[in-house]
Amino acid sequence: MSTAILPEIREAEASPEIAAIYAALNEGIGIGQVNLIWRHAAALPGVLDWLWVQAAPALASGAAAAAREGIAAGITLSTPAALPKPPDHAALAALVEIYNRGNLTNLALLSAILLRQQGMTPGVPLPSATRGAMLSAPPPLPKLTALPPAQQAQIRALTAAHGLSDAAVVPSLYLHLALWPDFLALLPELLAPLQANGGLVCARNAAVEAARLAAPGLIAALGPAPAPPAGLPEFLIGLGIFVREVIPGMVPVGLFLRRVLG
Repeated sequence: MSTAILPEIREAEASPEIAAIYAALNEGIGIGQVNLIWRHAAALPGVLDWLWVQAAPALASGAAAAAREGIAAGITLSTPAALPKPPDHAALAALVEIYNRGNLTNLALLSAILLRQQGMTPGVPLPSATRGAMLSAPPPLPKLTALPPAQQAQIRALTAAHGLSDAAVVPSLYLHLALWPDFLALLPELLAPLQANGGLVCARNAAVEAARLAAPGLIAALGPAPAPPAGLPEFLIGLGIFVREVIPGMVPVGLFLRRVLG
């Protein structure tokens, strides 16, 4: 993948066809925003359709929700430091929950799709679980290049702590938290217990393993894979980074911030 800004199509820029898939995806996961990997898929020829045909049945059946809950249960986190409730506490907690549900669901679904593409076969179908109440849409996501230089530096430093293979990827949660500058500035201190002694790497690896364990049962719930689209080879390179590094790295961050804000 390029080290330029990761190509994506945001909701406000989407064609009617892409917007329809975005709306169905949001409804299936139960969140009011489209996560970065899907926005990136939309920017590559045919890839968004290829993903959605496979993912839609697993969302509709409740198998993806079951996998989501299984992954969350498989991650052990350190105890956060005590924090007085920040201003806009409720809005921050709501934003973190949107990312938790989106990241956990996407880690499960996209891991299963990639592993099936690599040859993994279906297993015993996962039981159905409820999606949960629809979560409200968050405020519009800022663009990194539109932020003040100091905030750009803060976000890049937070991203650097993940040691991602592709410097073009900036986790959207960190971008979104730029709308709360004081809280963004606190994040290095708040996340220090999670990152200490390799804790973030261990939690990331646990999320990857939990997604792999759930994958055979989730593959059984996927729709049939269409013919490979033109943009698929490029996308699969990035998808491997997302399901091994980006999303599983942000899963413990989100669950940890849930505790911080709880």
